[in-house]
Amino acid sequence: MTARLPSLNGLRAFEAAARHLSFTEAAVELNVTQTAISHQIKRLEDELGVRLFIRQNRALALTPQARDYLPGIRAAFNDLRLATDRLLRKDDNVLTVSTLASLAAKWLLPRLSAFQEAHPGIDVRITTSRALVDFKAGDVDAAIRYGRGQWPGLRADWLMADQLFPVCSPALLRGGRPLQCPEDLAQHTLLHTSGGYDDDWRLWLTAAGQPATLSKAPGLSFDLILVTVQAAIDGLGVAMGRTSYVEADIATGRLVVPFKIRLPDEWGFYLVSPKASADSPKLSAFRQWLTASMRQASETA
Repeated sequence: MTARLPSLNGLRAFEAAARHLSFTEAAVELNVTQTAISHQIKRLEDELGVRLFIRQNRALALTPQARDYLPGIRAAFNDLRLATDRLLRKDDNVLTVSTLASLAAKWLLPRLSAFQEAHPGIDVRITTSRALVDFKAGDVDAAIRYGRGQWPGLRADWLMADQLFPVCSPALLRGGRPLQCPEDLAQHTLLHTSGGYDDDWRLWLTAAGQPATLSKAPGLSFDLILVTVQAAIDGLGVAMGRTSYVEADIATGRLVVPFKIRLPDEWGFYLVSPKASADSPKLSAFRQWLTASMRQASETA
């Protein structure tokens, strides 16, 4: 037999009074009288058959039973608040976009101010993760993913493809070791990125007519391409750049491209969203702005 749940008003009064250890402050928070709080808690104690508070002259204390009861009640109210927030967020103008940390820092964030100027009523929230998004959880509206654009049940809008090419600090070119042709890479430290980019150097070296074994030479490896790019800026070696991650640093002169050979990447970046919500006003506005921005960038490149 399922136990009957006690009064929700009584539980709210108990949680607030237990948090403040004051009927007066609980009454202010809940916008009722102190007498109402006292009556609600007395009714709750009668329902439960358990005393919850020890009432002293100018102090209020929890009974041992109340101390055991409070964490579960507090967690339940917190879950209610979160569930309500998720429910209401579906209809408001909060747009949550998931992407890789490096792509967010090097490519997306520098562009977002333009979107905010065009759509000041949409509150964009960026979350970063390497894991694929579970859209069923309802916490993310769209994701920028890297792949071939084939994700069952999801809408995928093409954004851009990367080119692969070495980049380094201008200071490295002024150093004592030459870096005028691909053969000179054998005299320099190669900077690598793990987690999906492990093969970049081998692919480029093969396209440049260099021995693929050079990609296995001792070097430096990082788990984020953002960190690899920063290591190149700091002059620690030569990194394998990808257009979306290095174009801003090349434009400002923090990085240079020592060779003309560029290798097109077979995969690309897509804006991915559930088909059921893909045409919501906030997501449609973001998609239209993002694809237009990419189109303009390709035309001026």
